[in-house]
Amino acid sequence: MTTAEAAHGFYASIPVFRGFGSLMDPALYSPLPDDWTVGVADIVESTKAIADKRYKAVNMAGAAVIAAVTNALEGREFPFVFGGDGASFAVSPDDLERARDALAATARWVQDDLDLVMRVALVPVTAVRAQGLDIRVARFAPSPNLSYAMFSGGGLGWAEAAMKRGEFAVPAAPPGSQPDLSGLSCRFEEIPSVRGVILSVLVVPAKNADPAKFRNLIEDVIALVERSPDAGRPVPAGGPEIRWPPGGAELEARARRGGPLLWRRTFVLANGLFAYLVMRFGIKVGGFVPQTYLRQVVENSDFRKYDDGLRMILDCTPELERTLTQRLAAAASSGIIRYGLHRQDAAMMTCFTPFASRSDHVHFIDGARGGYASAATALKAMPP
Repeated sequence: MTTAEAAHGFYASIPVFRGFGSLMDPALYSPLPDDWTVGVADIVESTKAIADKRYKAVNMAGAAVIAAVTNALEGREFPFVFGGDGASFAVSPDDLERARDALAATARWVQDDLDLVMRVALVPVTAVRAQGLDIRVARFAPSPNLSYAMFSGGGLGWAEAAMKRGEFAVPAAPPGSQPDLSGLSCRFEEIPSVRGVILSVLVVPAKNADPAKFRNLIEDVIALVERSPDAGRPVPAGGPEIRWPPGGAELEARARRGGPLLWRRTFVLANGLFAYLVMRFGIKVGGFVPQTYLRQVVENSDFRKYDDGLRMILDCTPELERTLTQRLAAAASSGIIRYGLHRQDAAMMTCFTPFASRSDHVHFIDGARGGYASAATALKAMPP
């Protein structure tokens, strides 16, 4: 077995779990090998971009990190998590340089094409462990089609903080560089709440919190949400609405490689019209079955995850929102957690579909009026 095969084997060997309620079980998490590296990225001044109503572009930038690294690694599985205005991931030594190039090119593309500033960093796992922290990874399967990573150990949060201090920075690639963002799109319309409010939720342990009490609180919150319809999933059973021309056409055109922007816009609009007709009338094209794809869109949406804290986008009834808020406020007062909530009227979806005929496409969910970034702002305003 080659080193690359062994590295791929590490992540592939982690057992996949299906029940989200068990995510706090330490036995599900495996420590990253010492020679791996963690990648982190986020948008600078994302709050200002949100105020300027540019959150679709902010989400596209965060999802672009995952798309670029996936394409650079030729589709090999690696652990990643989407954070709304950024993303985090981990790669083996054999994939490090390709990931570095993809990160640098993505930072340049975000600046040149989206007029946003993205900071990116690559942090050795050994640097994290030198702080007395760890990075452990689990694999959660929201459906039979797909699994994605969960992170614990406190190391990912430290790596993000180090990036914001300017440590381990990866410089942007030269002007004109563009990553391979094949498969990245945002054609679906916003998803309005049907139960009352779309609630963005971030919950992290308070400083010096009792780990057992924190685990109990997270399990309690998840159990509460699980009892709500569809576990609070904001994506309707029939999938999000699709229109033509799609609202994200300009962003998708800018994500394409090759040719003048006008030509890329024309291609995206023509391709989008074809996709709209196929989806609208349920036309089977080769191995692509629209009804199957839409079912998988719903099943493969990442509306809840864990990366050193609980992160969820929920479609809440007023009763669930009130109960969650009370539960979290009480836990914060007891010194168990810090949390941030953000309320809005709709969710949004950014899609990464390298192959529409395969079932492992992933759909990144965030709030449509600030989402995770606004919840993070509320969290930062809390006492440490």
